[in-house]
Amino acid sequence: MTDSINSALFPTYARAKISFERGQGVRLFSAEGEEYLDFMSGVGVNALGHGDAHIAEALHKQVDQLWHVSNVFSIPQAEKLAQRLSEATFADSVFFTNSGAEAIECALKTARHYFFDLGQPERVEVIAFTGAFHGRTLGTIAAGGNPAYIEGFGPSLSGFHHLPPGDIEAVARLVSDKTAAILIEPVQGEGGVGVIEEGFLQDLRKLCDTHGLLLILDEVQTGYGRTGKFFAHEWAGIEPDLMAIAKGIGAGFPLGACLATKKVAKSMVAGTHGSTYGGNPLACAVGNAVLDRVLAPGFIEHVEEMGHVLSWHMHQLMQKYPDLVQDVRGKGLMVGMKITPPVRDVVKRLQDHKLLAVAAGDNVLRLLPPLIITRDHIEEAFEKIDATLAEVAAEDEK
Repeated sequence: MTDSINSALFPTYARAKISFERGQGVRLFSAEGEEYLDFMSGVGVNALGHGDAHIAEALHKQVDQLWHVSNVFSIPQAEKLAQRLSEATFADSVFFTNSGAEAIECALKTARHYFFDLGQPERVEVIAFTGAFHGRTLGTIAAGGNPAYIEGFGPSLSGFHHLPPGDIEAVARLVSDKTAAILIEPVQGEGGVGVIEEGFLQDLRKLCDTHGLLLILDEVQTGYGRTGKFFAHEWAGIEPDLMAIAKGIGAGFPLGACLATKKVAKSMVAGTHGSTYGGNPLACAVGNAVLDRVLAPGFIEHVEEMGHVLSWHMHQLMQKYPDLVQDVRGKGLMVGMKITPPVRDVVKRLQDHKLLAVAAGDNVLRLLPPLIITRDHIEEAFEKIDATLAEVAAEDEK
């Protein structure tokens, strides 16, 4: 493995000294032949694990036919995937992207252009929430509002107002004649796996309806069955006007999408937005294969069931190590434990035990396993977490 100091890559990641050469199911295998249990899924991306046969077949078939053409032509694979997503969600229209950040950018542009088309160009402002993460572009770091991601990149894009989630009256006080939309993640992944209360999401929907605002949901990490529903907002029984998705939609292949109602999307006529690669035949062939699996009978129900198993094990550890585990949180297979030891140290220790997990804000150990995990996989993972916490506890006693 190339030493990070001598690497030709930008030094934007503190990379672990591990590289993987193959994966199968819920496991990854290092270049040295070591086997790891993957409860990270590429940060929620590999929804179907590694080496899924159905996805591989679709990919290989499309590789032999056509990889890419411009969006100035009709792309049947994209038309099919967009239609299927529309039939399975609130949406009437879909714009395909390569990433979640691009999907958020599309949603923000669409919201602003919607009001421009209505003759209200002053309505460009967006109410968003502290603890959020919406991407790493200049627009999405402004939307997220995290000073750590904004610092060093010049003046932040204007038009965003942030406040802690949960107080609907505080949100209402921010609404003005310049407000276009409210943007929120149903579960704040990067921010510490904070689940937004269903009642608050319902209140946001009502507030948007009352003031003619657009509700934008960031379901980049929560979508595609991750929380035990196809999309997390279904738990609250609401529908957004715009929704950004990615990660699970391609199950490892770069793909994202912005979904919208017809009313909102109709102003986005030719020339208002574009993407060179977004929605190309190869990406959408994979996207259709992923959708086959995720919408198969029983798949999402399995995720919900495994989420309950995962939650039970987390609560058991919290009882066993009350000084180390302060809180458990999350929904479905998007969960976390707020711990007292530095979370990045625990992530490294878990790697030594051949378990992959990921750190999140608020010192939360985040678990994002493939949606195909079984009870046996969960039990194996928690044996490793238990052993790791036992090591920490023993050191603390010295």
